[in-house]
Amino acid sequence: MASLYLLIPIAIVFVCIAVGIFLWAVRSEQFEDLERQGYDILFDEDDSEQSKPRANKKESENMS
Repeated sequence: MASLYLLIPIAIVFVCIAVGIFLWAVRSEQFEDLERQGYDILFDEDDSEQSKPRANKKESENMS
């Protein structure tokens, strides 16, 4: 029974911290654009560096 006097206030503190973090996330607009990450995976654009042909190791060593 004595442990409840310690565990209940600790649980209340954890709940207050979790609610505070959630409110901070909502106010800083962390949940505004939930679909963009999914679209980024589906519609991957080729970067100019990725589309360039890579030089062989031997060719790059000869150029040095």
